[in-house]
Amino acid sequence: MHHRSQPVVFAVATAALMCALAADDAYAPESPDAALGACAAQPGFAAETPDRSQAVLSRYLSRRFLIANEATQRMVGAAYDAARDVGLDPLLLLAVISVESRFNPIAESVMGARGLMQIIPKYHQAKLVGLGGEAALWDPEANIRLGALILQEYVSRTGTLEAGLQYYNGAFWDGRALYAQKVLAERARLMDVVREDAGA
Repeated sequence: MHHRSQPVVFAVATAALMCALAADDAYAPESPDAALGACAAQPGFAAETPDRSQAVLSRYLSRRFLIANEATQRMVGAAYDAARDVGLDPLLLLAVISVESRFNPIAESVMGARGLMQIIPKYHQAKLVGLGGEAALWDPEANIRLGALILQEYVSRTGTLEAGLQYYNGAFWDGRALYAQKVLAERARLMDVVREDAGA
């Protein structure tokens, strides 16, 4: 190897190391310019979480439910997007997911409820057609989007959040509203996580 080619080899090796570090969760550049521009354009690298509260919730949920942080970030981001689209609180959607499936995208109940938001396909065939059929229930983003639409519809139909949640769970006639209380308690827990970080 010629001595003049050593700086080139060193530069290539350094660039490869920086790209590898940029992919690691432990490396978080302070600004997009802090990492090599070539790394940002490479497929397979996780997109940055849009805001601090999403990042905080992703870390918390990842630890609590023992899920990979990258997968949790995608689910949290999907919940925020779906909530914005239908006019619901994203923490409410995350609370429903926590209660319904514990963030297991392949959860299935004995009643046939599937995915993160435990949707029973036979009750939502018309909505599923627009998503490509029942297979969409196994796609986390599609499942969250459909669950958000269903919950928003039930809240509108019943007139209150509590009643909408009870209807979502198939327990509309439960006067104690146990399901709604469970979801709202989980939502309060998630709000505390975000507030604690903001006050830190």
